[in-house]
This record gives sequence, C-alpha cells and structure tokens, in this order.
Amino acid sequence: MSFLAEHWSLLVAIVAAGVSGGLLAGLLGVGGGIIIVPVLFVVLTTLGIDDGIAMKVAVATSLSTIAFTSLSSARSHSKRGATDMALFRAWLVPIVIGVVLGTVTGGLVDGRVLTLVFAIVAVLVATNMFLRRNAEPLASDFPNVWVKRLCGALVGFISALMGIGGGTLSVPILTSVGYDMRRAVGTSSAIGFLIAIPATLGYIIAGLGQAGLPPLSLGYLNILAALALVPLTMLFAPLGARIAHAIPRPTLQLAFAIFLLLTACRMFYSLVA
Repeated sequence: MSFLAEHWSLLVAIVAAGVSGGLLAGLLGVGGGIIIVPVLFVVLTTLGIDDGIAMKVAVATSLSTIAFTSLSSARSHSKRGATDMALFRAWLVPIVIGVVLGTVTGGLVDGRVLTLVFAIVAVLVATNMFLRRNAEPLASDFPNVWVKRLCGALVGFISALMGIGGGTLSVPILTSVGYDMRRAVGTSSAIGFLIAIPATLGYIIAGLGQAGLPPLSLGYLNILAALALVPLTMLFAPLGARIAHAIPRPTLQLAFAIFLLLTACRMFYSLVA
C-alpha cells in the first residue's frame, strides 16, 4: 500500500491546516500557527512520533510557514493602511530578545511543557477577547516606553514557545491600549515575520542530532510538512485579510476567541490522553 493511500486522511488534515492557517493569518493576524501547531501535533503522533518530539517539530515547522505567511498577510494589510510601522520599529529589538530566550527554552524543556504553555495561553487570551470584545480599551496608549518594550519581549518569548506568529498575544495587548482591531491585526501580521525567522533557525539548531525525528527533518523543522503548508498559507492569507476589512470588529474578536478555545481544548486533551 502506498504512503498516499495509507495516510490520505493525514494528508487531508495538513492541507486543511494550510488553508485554515492562511485564512486565519490574514483574518486575525495570528500567523496561522494557532491552527497549524495542533494539527501537525496530531498528524505526527498518529504516525508514531513521540509526543515530546512531535510538539517541538510542530512548533518549529509552524514557525517556518509563518515566515512566509506573515509577509503575504502583512502586505495585504499594509495596502489598506493597517500596519503601524512605528510600533514595529519600537518592538524590533525587544521581540528578537524574547524570541531568542523562548527558542533556547523551547529547545531545552520537554515537549509536553510546550503543549501545556500553548493550551494555557490560548485559554487566557480567548477568555480576554471574549469578555472584552465589546468593551472600551483599558488605556489610550502604553503607559511608558518600558512597558511597551516589556510587552514586545513577552510576545516574542511566548510566541517562540508556542510556534505562533505573535498575533495571539499582540492583538489583545494592542486592542487593550486603544488600537483598532484591524490595525492591531495588520501590525501583528508584520511582527510575525520578525518572530518566525530567528525562532525557526533556533529550533533547527536545537534539534540537530536529535533521535526520533520524522523523515526529512532538519533539526526540529520538518521540511516535507513545511513544503506542503507554505504555498497553501500564502495563497489564502490575502483572502483572510480582505475578509478582516469587511466584517464588524466584535465579530472578528469573537471568531478569534472561539478558534483559540477550540485549539486549547484539543491540546489539553492530548496531555490528559
């Protein structure tokens, strides 16, 4: 029996992850990793890869796709004037520092720790977005430059651990300090590229020589899965961006919260199981 016939359902899952990940990247500014990571985790564990290794491979491979998806999504948002380049420049150094620390941590800890971090953060962010989707911002701007830098470093650190593009954290942070939802999404799309490149390189280095990796892996990066996901996410990210500018802000935030909660439930289930 050929690999295609034996694993057709898993291949369908990867294609679905690429399409939905691309749509979410444009729609919500989340880089698509919030969908790609759990789908890849399920696919890899179904193929017999150890849970701890599978999570690290899922995180690294997701980050590699975000490097491309974020560019496509950010370009679409930028054409609509929804990218704050001043914030991007202010977060440049803090985010890179956070990404380096997060990647080193992710390479050292057990993969199940990354799964737990993924699920907990997803629940917290989804709860915040659901409860505050119609609420007024907590402030009109960041209190001071140090809080702004700390938020950037935190976004980089947690995103590197979760294998996401930063929007999962940066979107709620930015909306809470007065950013319009669409501008927060557009800016987060640009931030995704800043996170993905150093984080992917870090996971490649951390996984070199690791036993039990799936075939065609470079460190923790699985090249086969990345090649399947990248064109799909890039193709559908611009469509997601167009949808984001055509629907109401509360609806956009509610969709964000629902996707995060569903993802978190799946990850908690994998830990218990």
